[in-house]
Amino acid sequence: MVAVMQTDMGETENSAVRPKVTDAKGILKQNRQFLDYFWDIAKPDRQIRLKAIEDLINYLKNSEQADELKYTLKRLVDGLSHTREDARSGYSVALAQLLSVFEEISLKSTLNSVKEKHNLLTASKKLIRNAVFGNFFGVLALSQSTRLHKEPQVMLECVQLLQSLSEYREHLRDLPRKTMVDILSETSQDVFEEVLFSALQSDLTSALKSPEQLELLLVALQKFPSVLKPKKLKKLLGTTAVITKQNMPRLVEVLKTAARSVKKENILPAVALDLLQVSLREDNFEMFWTDAIITGMMSEMPGPTHYLSFRLLGASLPLLSIPQLQFVLSGDVMRQYGEHTMSAQMPDRFKFAPEMAGYVGEFMQSCTDPDKQLVVVLGFTQLTNQGNPVVPSYWKALENMHPSAVQRYVDWLIEAFCKPQLENCLDFSTRRQKGNQEAAVESESCVSRFRKWIIPRLTFIVENQQIKKQEALVMKVVRFIFFHAFFEVKKPTSEIPETTQALSVPINQQTRTAVVSGFYSLLQALNSMMVLGESVEVQGLNFRRIVGVQADGSMWIYSVFQFASMLLNQNKYVKSLQSFSPEQRQGWDSVLESVEALRKKAKTASSPEHTAFQQLFLLIGIQMFTSPEESLDLLKDLQTCMEKAQAKKSKKKKATDEPHWVEVIVEILLSLVSQPSRLVRSVCKTVFGRICPHLTQAALSSILNVLDPNKDEDESGVVVTDDKKRKLKEEDEDDDDEEEDDDNDEGDDDDDDDDEEEGGEEGEESSDSSDDEEEDEAMEEGQEVDQNFRLELMKVLQGQNALATEEDGSDDEELDDAAMMKLDGSLASLFLEQRKKIQAKKDEKDRLNKEKGLVRDFKIKVLDMVEVFLSKQGFSPLVLGMVEPLLSVIENGMSSESSQPEQDYLRRVADIFRNRLCRGKFYCKEIDGREAELHEMLERLIGRAQKLTDSSVALYYFSAALYVLKVLRGSVVDQELSTMGKVEVERATTCLKNALTSFMTKRKSPLTGAMFIDLFHRFPVLCVNLMDTALENITAGLRDHQQGQACFIMLKALQCKHVKNLMTGEQTTELYKKVVDQLTKSLENVQCKNKTAHDKVVKALELCLHVVKIVLNQKMRVNLELLQDVLASMNAEGCLEKTGKLEDTYWSVMRLFGVIKPKMEKVKKVPEAEQTEETTKKKKGFLPETKKRKNRKKPTILEGKETETPVEKTPEGASGEGKKNKNKKKNKKRKQQAGEETQDQPTPKKAKMQQQQQQKQKKKKKKKGADGE
Repeated sequence: MVAVMQTDMGETENSAVRPKVTDAKGILKQNRQFLDYFWDIAKPDRQIRLKAIEDLINYLKNSEQADELKYTLKRLVDGLSHTREDARSGYSVALAQLLSVFEEISLKSTLNSVKEKHNLLTASKKLIRNAVFGNFFGVLALSQSTRLHKEPQVMLECVQLLQSLSEYREHLRDLPRKTMVDILSETSQDVFEEVLFSALQSDLTSALKSPEQLELLLVALQKFPSVLKPKKLKKLLGTTAVITKQNMPRLVEVLKTAARSVKKENILPAVALDLLQVSLREDNFEMFWTDAIITGMMSEMPGPTHYLSFRLLGASLPLLSIPQLQFVLSGDVMRQYGEHTMSAQMPDRFKFAPEMAGYVGEFMQSCTDPDKQLVVVLGFTQLTNQGNPVVPSYWKALENMHPSAVQRYVDWLIEAFCKPQLENCLDFSTRRQKGNQEAAVESESCVSRFRKWIIPRLTFIVENQQIKKQEALVMKVVRFIFFHAFFEVKKPTSEIPETTQALSVPINQQTRTAVVSGFYSLLQALNSMMVLGESVEVQGLNFRRIVGVQADGSMWIYSVFQFASMLLNQNKYVKSLQSFSPEQRQGWDSVLESVEALRKKAKTASSPEHTAFQQLFLLIGIQMFTSPEESLDLLKDLQTCMEKAQAKKSKKKKATDEPHWVEVIVEILLSLVSQPSRLVRSVCKTVFGRICPHLTQAALSSILNVLDPNKDEDESGVVVTDDKKRKLKEEDEDDDDEEEDDDNDEGDDDDDDDDEEEGGEEGEESSDSSDDEEEDEAMEEGQEVDQNFRLELMKVLQGQNALATEEDGSDDEELDDAAMMKLDGSLASLFLEQRKKIQAKKDEKDRLNKEKGLVRDFKIKVLDMVEVFLSKQGFSPLVLGMVEPLLSVIENGMSSESSQPEQDYLRRVADIFRNRLCRGKFYCKEIDGREAELHEMLERLIGRAQKLTDSSVALYYFSAALYVLKVLRGSVVDQELSTMGKVEVERATTCLKNALTSFMTKRKSPLTGAMFIDLFHRFPVLCVNLMDTALENITAGLRDHQQGQACFIMLKALQCKHVKNLMTGEQTTELYKKVVDQLTKSLENVQCKNKTAHDKVVKALELCLHVVKIVLNQKMRVNLELLQDVLASMNAEGCLEKTGKLEDTYWSVMRLFGVIKPKMEKVKKVPEAEQTEETTKKKKGFLPETKKRKNRKKPTILEGKETETPVEKTPEGASGEGKKNKNKKKNKKRKQQAGEETQDQPTPKKAKMQQQQQQKQKKKKKKKGADGE
């Protein structure tokens, strides 16, 4: 050590003298922790910056060294001109916090330091940008220190510095002006008048030149009105007010500049809102809005100026009075906003409507005046495009509307529906609409569009839970919509308020259809609406989540039914659009009587089936207005069903048969649920949930038969017939979709007729296209159609003598013009007939697809009933009969290739089966007398699972088998795991043992190890009985995969604590002896040839690890010597000394035997020899050897020959590189020799490459020779 130190000292003395280290910044005197704060302050992450600033301030508070504060101030001032934006802002915030906490630091000296460090006069052109940022962020830190208002002179210098920085707009933009505004807003009136006014006078005088200077003036006017009196304003601007006719052109230019400056930010410039506030203070709002906004800004092309006007409109809503709101909302800005909203519906266009909805929503939330709210809502409602309001019917801005305003708004909508006054609306047409319409738009179509919009808006007000409303208002809306959906006025009467509002324009059929659809949507909303009100009783009902009822407990649909009955009895004043026959009217009256009887019984003894019958009666009764014949049939069945249910209940179930009324009502529900209506689907789901406790096996079978995949054809026929019968109902509920389809079909027929009449080129084109379609179809159908068509074509040509034969001696045309025309007509009719055949096939295919879709939708609705039953009656014995039908649906769906909708349906079935049935909270516990049946089901499920080909389907069968076992065992606590309830353990063990043996001995088994692990975990008794089978297959398994799975299953079984509790000490010891013997045999002469064998060894070693650990810890009398010898032999050649899962597990086992993994000696790389001075010298004009490009292309070797690769002489110091190159050449040579066996001769391309390589090698040799010379 001493010698080395002396040698180093000698080298130091002989070396050149180093310059003296200076520490001008004092960095070397600071500690590491203190310096790290400054590094963190400059980091990009904002949270890290803030944390570093906080820690730095706390450190300085507790520090006892005076120079650290001085160093911090200097370091922060230097960092203000950092090249990164995040670092600059971090240093600025840190400086502001430092000045705020340590008031002993003078602001004057700090500002001087900033000016001195970042001098704008002495900075070079390259560093002027950093100097500008340094000055600005220094002033920003002073203004944020909350001490600037205490030192007016420093404030004055800061303002003057900001004024000088305004020249560097290319770097700072409008930041200096904004900072001046911030300083001004925190300044007292005395300081402004005495100190700042004189400094800012030049900026205030030129206020109408730029948005920033105008903003400065407006803030000063708002903050110091007593200072900037009209006389001073006259000196500054030449006028006593800001909003004047004289200043208007310059104000417009300033607003346009401000609009363009925020084009990318999409925000409202502050100067625009301040100008609007000034106009309100000066009482010149209408002049400002008319001249500056409408005349000035809106005269530009659509763009930033229009968006500024729209934003100013939205932001001004809370500031304006009611007359001003009416003036603004009926002006040209609103009209332009409407045109923008309609034209911006195209994709990839900027949409302002969401932003305007946000402005209106904020206004509605903050405004407490119902009158103002009503004016704003009416203003946007009356903005119409050819009668259709621009805002959507479902508008969230109404959620914060005052209840009184909601009441008045609903009254206005009802009045507008009856007597639409479109002349009071702000109606417009887009440029495209103006170009397309040849004449004026008909007023009736505008009225129809307006009425179609009003109905969804009324529905939205009722169904939105956030809009506060009373039950009377809801009932008023429901009565109004129902009346105009199904009735019309004969004579007005005060008894029916709906008749007193006469219609100025009659309701056409399209509007009537929309009203009917709106009524059913409203009824669906009422059926799921919570109870309205704030009383204690109402809160109790809502806490129990009771929906669809009023505060008194009566259902909403019952009130609607009562209103309908009253209207039907008032034939003198109203007329029903759906005329009822005497039988149908009698059915209606019977519904009313049945419902009243059920209501009386519900008051004395309420039961779920009473409510269910009421809902069904009322729903079917309401549907009599759309489909009276079908509803009457359903009412008769329902009436009979109710009578049987009451008779059965009165007899107290003396009969042995199950009640038939449940089966009837299920059939009624199935027929109802096939209708395309959300209301019917929801009611059926609710009713079925209430009758679930009375469900019978026959009723459940009728539900499951719908899902049976073997009965698709029958079910599809039923659904299609039902769909055709309910055509009118679909039209009513789906907004006239069927009429549009019929119109399209008629248009297609017209096109076909036109094709028949057209001739010439168009006829030829159509025949060509039909030829193409026919050929494509023929390819699909096996060319049968093509052959028939060719035969027909041959007959036509032969009939007209237009087909050339071998007997014809000449090729000249033999047909005259008349014959050619006749031939053309025959060919056209033939091709047209063929086209119709192809179209008929396509229509048939579409019909079948539609039919499948209807069947699938019907099944999805039926699945709702299945899910409800499993959720509410999971403990019913009937659930056991659902297992196999649901499994058949899953199996059938998995085995067939299906489309995405079919896959969604299958996924829904699987989800219900797995989560609602197998994993449900409740399961059947009453199985007396059904034990044999359940054991047979268990054997069927396990047997079927073994015969499948898909493991995913087998998993569902195996899960069902475990569910059956759970039912047979019953409820068991942890202390009673040895009991298996009513399970025949031997029978179940035999069945499962066969399944486990099948899994271990069959090559392609659908069963998996995870299935048996789940079985062992849930049923420890069966696990104990099956462990011997699993143990045998550790060595007897068919393949390595099965043997590995056997090891894994045994490991999980031995780790289960319940299995340990079921076995005695002797049984456990004997079991571990067998496991050790099997592992010893399994690991003898093991070879990891492939991944499967490798995984098997890993699982066997994991089992070894657990077994050895337990044996050694519990000191069992188990001989481990043979196992230790086998394990030691596995590493005889040292092949397990690397890293990996297998190696790590192996050495974990060996560590238990006291054998530690040997440490791998790291082979150091051979150090490169020192290069001599001659080799290290670079020759001028030549590249060093390491920089020369090497030829990486492999030379091709002909069969039986070897090409000697030229060996380049390397210098002595490059021995390592030489060895690497030699190794690479040896590897290449081996690959080339291995390729000789499969490559007889080189391809022409390879031969050409060989010539090129030989030429390159010759050139290299020549160059080397020249270098040597």
